[in-house]
Amino acid sequence: MSTDADEVNEDRRKYEFRKVIEELKDYEGSGTQLVTIYIPPDKQISDVVAHVTQEHSEASNIKSKQTRTNVQDALTSIKDRLRYYDTFPPDNGIVLFSGAVNSGGGQTDMVTRALDSPPEPIQSFRYHCDSDFLTEPLEDMLTDKGLFGLVVLDRREANVGWLKGKRVEPVKSASSLVPGKQRKGGQSAQRFARLRLEAIDNFYQEVAGMANDLFVPKRHEMDGVLVGGPSPTKDEFLDGDYLHHEVGDLVVGKFDVSYTDESGLHDLVDAAQEVLADQEVMKDKSEMEEFFKKLHTGEEATYGFGPTRRNLVMGSVDRLLLSEDLRSDVVIYECPNDHEEYEVVDRRHGDPGHTCSECGEEAEKIDREDVIEYLMDIAEQRGTETKFISTDFEKGEQLYDAFGGIAGILRYSTGV
Repeated sequence: MSTDADEVNEDRRKYEFRKVIEELKDYEGSGTQLVTIYIPPDKQISDVVAHVTQEHSEASNIKSKQTRTNVQDALTSIKDRLRYYDTFPPDNGIVLFSGAVNSGGGQTDMVTRALDSPPEPIQSFRYHCDSDFLTEPLEDMLTDKGLFGLVVLDRREANVGWLKGKRVEPVKSASSLVPGKQRKGGQSAQRFARLRLEAIDNFYQEVAGMANDLFVPKRHEMDGVLVGGPSPTKDEFLDGDYLHHEVGDLVVGKFDVSYTDESGLHDLVDAAQEVLADQEVMKDKSEMEEFFKKLHTGEEATYGFGPTRRNLVMGSVDRLLLSEDLRSDVVIYECPNDHEEYEVVDRRHGDPGHTCSECGEEAEKIDREDVIEYLMDIAEQRGTETKFISTDFEKGEQLYDAFGGIAGILRYSTGV
């Protein structure tokens, strides 16, 4: 299988995991009766069955009859699921969820989910029983990768923060006491210059202290440090060896940046495009910039569910762009005259009534499906790449807010 195909399957798998996690996070149990088990790939299934059997036995000591019954039923369900596996779990392990969740009106429903081969290997066996399912370890696996330290400074102010995947996070700031270049009366030029250099040195030390405090504890997890500011400030700062030597060794680039407030951190990321070319934030920005360029200069772009679906079916879409925040279903209708139409609705809402736009007849729902999975199925059949776009930058927000979270870059103009 090609690398591109692997990436498409990986993106889809991550989306499917994310959707299940969101579903699990919405569930609540009465008391500590929702069971979660994380099983690493090197843990024998027979050992897990023995652990579950032991927990089932110990659950008989729970005072509340309802909680006792619900916990034991959940453990029995998990034990039944474990029978489908061989000696060891699949690649990366298994995560099992089971329990009686509140369904309203004092009623409960038994829910059991098994997630095979999560995005990253499970590191250790974990048994958890609470009023919520334990999803945080899985959520951590789906977070954006890449960690860069950010420093922007001039002789007036400085800001230090993180680039975590696609997210710029300002953390610390400082203002300097460096005097302007014009000295006050009564001071010699030499004395003024010396005091000014001392103030600059003190400020650089303060900025380095902020950066060192933030970056040194994370130095083994970081991909690099980016430094921005006007010349010669950033050069003086780096050449003066103010940074801790292990942080200094992580500096992968220095860049001219006009602003040194929090907005300067975003400017620094933009200026460092070449260094960050492999980071998700730049990939997403590049896709959206190409989309807007084609949208404004020609007809090789599409957006919205209807036009994008039609272009996908024709095989004219090179890349399907989907917002990571898109949470909708597509309802498919058919009228008595065999006209098929589609309506995108919020996942939490019911099916709306629909009248056929072609003949005016009342249409009947024939299917309802997650809109992302629906479009990705067509894309895979037509050899179209799917790109998930974050809303953590302006054009990513526009994809979600202005274009319904669905767009495409076309191989050729179709007029649709």
